Amino acid sequence: MGISFTVLSSGSTGNATVIRGGGKTLMIDAGLSAKRIDELMAMREMKGDELAGILVTHEHSDHIKGLGAVARKYNLPIYANTNTWGAIEKSIGSIEEHNRHTLETGEHLDFGDMRVESFAISHDAAEPVGYNFYVGKEKLSVATDLGYVSEKVRMAISDADVLVLEANHDIEMLRMGRYPWNTKRRILGDMGHLSNDAAGAALSEILTGRTKRTYLAHLSRDHNMIDLARMSVRAAMEDRGCFYKDSEFRLCDTYYDRPTPWDTVSES
Repeated sequence: MGISFTVLSSGSTGNATVIRGGGKTLMIDAGLSAKRIDELMAMREMKGDELAGILVTHEHSDHIKGLGAVARKYNLPIYANTNTWGAIEKSIGSIEEHNRHTLETGEHLDFGDMRVESFAISHDAAEPVGYNFYVGKEKLSVATDLGYVSEKVRMAISDADVLVLEANHDIEMLRMGRYPWNTKRRILGDMGHLSNDAAGAALSEILTGRTKRTYLAHLSRDHNMIDLARMSVRAAMEDRGCFYKDSEFRLCDTYYDRPTPWDTVSES
């Protein structure tokens, strides 16, 4: 049994992704209300009691808003590194001791026949991470909320069959936008969010021929647009000599208000 997944919601209003593989189903983050997460799961014909646990990337509210409520409702274990646990405890409410699990950065855990591995990313949080998922020879990588793609991140996500990668903002839209300068500087910094251009630059260095699809995630509603993100990322790749045919590689969309269709990593 390979890996399948759906990005339930992606963006500054809330983030949650579901991964199935090796006989287990996991959620990454629960950044919307429990009610809304249930609605999004229902759109993909699944329920919370199918989940084997929730993996946390970091403590910002758009990633943990519904974490405690969902975990309590379905009696789910939560997995996070020690520093992230320290940062989320006051926000998520009481969690039964048997559902508190530590997955330190760089370590891995096996869920059935699916291996989950965390890796460090750069963001203004206690100890933010991305995740790799492995079943057999299949690999899915999820990396959002990162100010830049370091060499270690490139190594972590290279050779993924499918990649979920942040393309948060168009730089000029952000610079001309309504945010105060301090907020803009944070987003543009090395501990902020990845721009369309930076996502394209990273992909031009990462792609080896194995990666067939990249989902552009965590788009800003104020400073990006779905079509613009896709076009800008592709243009940035081509500017760096990375040309591809749609039959060989595709850029795919994610949404803040609805889930992506179920996708199978092994799908060509």
